[in-house]
Amino acid sequence: MHKILEGIHHFQHHVFPKKRALFERLASGQSPEAFFVGCSDSRVALDLVTQTGPGDLFVCRNAGNIVPAHGVPDAVSASIEYAVCCLGVRDIVVCGHSDCGAMKGLLHPEAVDQMPHVKHWLRHAEGARHAVQHLRQGASELDLLTAMTKLNARLQLDHLRTHPHVFARLQTQELKLHAWVYDIGSGEVEAWDAAAGTWEHISGTVGPQPVLSMRGIRHA
Repeated sequence: MHKILEGIHHFQHHVFPKKRALFERLASGQSPEAFFVGCSDSRVALDLVTQTGPGDLFVCRNAGNIVPAHGVPDAVSASIEYAVCCLGVRDIVVCGHSDCGAMKGLLHPEAVDQMPHVKHWLRHAEGARHAVQHLRQGASELDLLTAMTKLNARLQLDHLRTHPHVFARLQTQELKLHAWVYDIGSGEVEAWDAAAGTWEHISGTVGPQPVLSMRGIRHA
């Protein structure tokens, strides 16, 4: 805790004064650019990865960046409703990451036998586990984990579409859904291109939309 308390002191005395005008403006409301569903993993710093600041992202984090399908009364569903209905976000990103503990637990269910709440939570990613079964023979552990992580991110987009407010805004093109995977070791981010059926490396921006490189990967 000492490091965290020192950080608060540094923020209050050195960071906040320089950004006082921003925080005073944000004190009366928010208008984030996007809603991120990310993993709780401590190594995934979404503000650093996206180079965003206070007020830019509305974020919901949980083990495995999971979105239960509509009908499950939980914090994720409540956050989705608020982001879409009240904040009017135009983009929702489900962001997985490399070396994800939740995905390891999904890949090896016996590893979470002593964690019943984790095991119960991971049932919302069962589709990804079943989809990766055909890859097991001859595939390395890393390949399986990577495939699981990518399939899970895509699966959660399907779950998002079951939420009425999300589905309605998708029909009017007021909302777009994105599946990303962040590699902790390299800093690279891949985005799923549904039209091409490939994962593409995000390499830069032109205007508000990310430019994807042509290094597509046709798996997961």
